[in-house]
Amino acid sequence: MTATAGATVAPSDEALRQEVVDWLRANLPQEWVEGIEEGDDDKLRRARALVDYSEWCATLGAAGWATPTWPKAYGGAGVDPSQAKVVNEELARYKVHRSFNVIGIGMGGPTLLQWGSEELKERLLPPMAQHKEIWCQLFSEPGAGSDVAGLATRAVRDGDEWIVDGQKVWTTLAHMATWGMLVARTDPDVPKHRGMTYFIVDMKAPGVEVRPLKQITGDAEFNEVFFTEVRIPDSHRVGEIGQGWAVATETLMNERVALSGAGSTGGGNVGGGPVDDLIAAAKALGAWNDATIRERLIQAAIEGRLVKITNFRAAAARKGGKRAGPEGSITKLFQAEYNQRLQNLAVDVLGARGMAWLPGDEGAAAAVRGFLRSRANTIEGGTSEVMRNILGDRVLGLPREPDVSRDVAWKDVPRSS
Repeated sequence: MTATAGATVAPSDEALRQEVVDWLRANLPQEWVEGIEEGDDDKLRRARALVDYSEWCATLGAAGWATPTWPKAYGGAGVDPSQAKVVNEELARYKVHRSFNVIGIGMGGPTLLQWGSEELKERLLPPMAQHKEIWCQLFSEPGAGSDVAGLATRAVRDGDEWIVDGQKVWTTLAHMATWGMLVARTDPDVPKHRGMTYFIVDMKAPGVEVRPLKQITGDAEFNEVFFTEVRIPDSHRVGEIGQGWAVATETLMNERVALSGAGSTGGGNVGGGPVDDLIAAAKALGAWNDATIRERLIQAAIEGRLVKITNFRAAAARKGGKRAGPEGSITKLFQAEYNQRLQNLAVDVLGARGMAWLPGDEGAAAAVRGFLRSRANTIEGGTSEVMRNILGDRVLGLPREPDVSRDVAWKDVPRSS
């Protein structure tokens, strides 16, 4: 950024693009840069082995390019939101590693920027951007999944601390996380939406127990988390007491943007899905000659571009200063179901290899894993049914889904024991 007569002037798109490219050329291995600029996939593959993932993510984050629109004081590059696309296009073009800390960067970060204290922003945002501290989201419970506002985990004030007891479930990356975004019940005597408060909890604190949940893929991304007299300082409260639903809504809106592939607007991506690679594979394997497969591939390409165009429209709204809103449910809903169709198609393109493959056939193994993993897409981050309710209520203005417990004190709402 340059200063003129006391004002900050954003660089032109091309100047910013050149700045990012110069930085990438200076910080990536020479063989990596040559592989990208010469279109040499073998050279790029060799160069990838030279880069330590965590070290690279820390370097990218320290430069501010992992979170370009965040203020520099909080680990960003201070780039105007209207120019974030330029940065992301070059990162995508050079195929650099990006942090898997999407829950932190895509959800926790925007929430803290909007609601957090100056102390929390200065302490927590830079290491989040640098992949040094992983984050998780502690909302869903065994008895409060789609109806998050019905949660039962309690937080009781004790001087300058809060004592938390309860259970969360389906918590992605809890087993790796340093920090968690926690919503807990602080006042059971008021209706459910008004009696919650939002906290940042140390996942290594005494009384926090994390138990992994095995998935159909064999992985364990999700966890159940138990809190037993866990102490959280009041300085780690985000928002006012009882304002937890408003703060949580900020997180949820950004979650739907993150899960919808809204950042995947580079030329090499199609709504976050590998449809172009799949078409190339179908042609190489002969599946393209099957009229039914070919029709499905063409439909997938069309839908992928629709997702991309919708994401561009959302990005344009954010350029104008608009925060993530309920319209994020549009792409979250469509992207989840689209990716399932795409993964089904990927397995069908493989033919018999989609049922049994030889050791070392990484392509088939990855396709089948993607097929299995995609089953969760229409559940995680809000089920497709909930997304449709949100769109009907908050975007289309249709009558709200009946909820007899909305205006009843939480403690008086019947629930299973």
